[in-house]
Amino acid sequence: MRHLPFWIILLIGIFARTFMFGEVPGDINQDEAFAGYNAWTLMHHATDSFGYRMPVYLTAWGSGMNALESYLMIPFVALFGLKVWAIRLPMVIVGILSLVALYKMVLHFSDKKTALATLLFLAICPWHIMLSRWALESNLAPGFVLFGLFFFIKGLDKPKFLIPSALCYGLSLYAYATIWTAVPFIILASVLYAIWTRSLKKNRYLWISLGILVVLALPLALFLMVNKGIIAEIRLPFLSIPKLVYLRDSEISFRGIPENIANLWNILRTQSDGLPWNQIRGYGIFYEATLPFFIVGFIASLRYAILDIRHRKLGLNVFVLIWLLAGFSIGALIHVNINRVNLLFIPMVILAMQGILLTFNYIHPKTIIIPLVAYLLCFAGFEKNYFTIYKEAIGHNFCNGLEKAVELASSKAPDNTRIVVDPGTSYPRILFFGKVDLESYLSTVKYTNFPSAFLYVSSFDKYIFTDRIIPSRHNHVYLLENKDDRSSLLRKLGYQVKISGDYVVGYKD
Repeated sequence: MRHLPFWIILLIGIFARTFMFGEVPGDINQDEAFAGYNAWTLMHHATDSFGYRMPVYLTAWGSGMNALESYLMIPFVALFGLKVWAIRLPMVIVGILSLVALYKMVLHFSDKKTALATLLFLAICPWHIMLSRWALESNLAPGFVLFGLFFFIKGLDKPKFLIPSALCYGLSLYAYATIWTAVPFIILASVLYAIWTRSLKKNRYLWISLGILVVLALPLALFLMVNKGIIAEIRLPFLSIPKLVYLRDSEISFRGIPENIANLWNILRTQSDGLPWNQIRGYGIFYEATLPFFIVGFIASLRYAILDIRHRKLGLNVFVLIWLLAGFSIGALIHVNINRVNLLFIPMVILAMQGILLTFNYIHPKTIIIPLVAYLLCFAGFEKNYFTIYKEAIGHNFCNGLEKAVELASSKAPDNTRIVVDPGTSYPRILFFGKVDLESYLSTVKYTNFPSAFLYVSSFDKYIFTDRIIPSRHNHVYLLENKDDRSSLLRKLGYQVKISGDYVVGYKD
């Protein structure tokens, strides 16, 4: 019975992350479609969509895509096929495991009440729920950094856990390129703190962990050298280090720090970046009344951390502040949105809950029921909104009805028939739902803006990308966005028309 509260909260968190996760948000985002298609090509051919064999970084759009999620998708694609819910499973699993890791990590330093409260806050946190339900590859980063820190803390008592810590930290680098400077800072600062508190001892596990980090970081160091023009790209039978079409290294700017900090503060103050896949209006990142509690928790944590350092005591506050500083540095150096600064929010959740507990315990311990009821009501409202109003609103952004439209268009297009697709559909979605053969794609793809950071295509395989009705003696099949009365125009031209969500399919029998 003493574990019952933990299991109840965990089940709430699991439900919020798994219920209808293949349908909401749905059909599919262009980034998760590209990650899923690359998982499919890697599974069948051991190459990505640009023809590189087992690459450390996907070329994808031209300026690259983090590779970890595509590799994690492979077992699920192999078992269940190239389906939306299958490619979202790695993110769902990481999201759920993050709940357990956070609880165990907080419990290691605090009482059960604090650990359960922090678990509950992350379990019902809008940002983390939304993050867990779709397959944006960069959203794996907070989970793997959390796992790295969790195992590092366990490794201070049982050194063998330093090995999975190094593995998780190393893999986090393949989850999101933006954290390539933040993760080494977190590791180095955490190690120095552990040495200062006499918690980290020299042993074989420490050296093995260091070796794992070096092995995992080396390919990415070589990747930077390749794309800076220092060395040629590397193509081995078991590994590729590709040269991207375009390297987006100009996004980091020291001169832009004041503007970037102002942008980050605006996101935190409003809990919004204007992107519907990152937040829902009225609920924000972690509910709109939370920021003052974070400030209280931050001030208290800073005080406790100074005391811990002064007395050489190992405590959670120093680790959380190290992580928070690393996340803040990303927001200072880069113009961010919510998903680009995702490393910031788990330490903010920990500090916010610390602020809530301190505030209401100061008033009276029994008043803790007030924020508990208030946040649970907010969570209920969020869930209702997410599966009703938001479900309808986000449908267009995730191309509602596209999967069935692609299936219908393909069934109505014999081998020599071309399918005309609206460019706004974004070609990775067609690659995904059309399960386009990799060799056919590579041999027929024509780009409209090569070289570029974000490549657009004019055609590949049997697909032509244009929003015009093409005069031809052949009867093309049309797959267009259902706007500007296109269905009526197709009917006037003698086409059979079927509507699927936001799409219209026109064909001649």
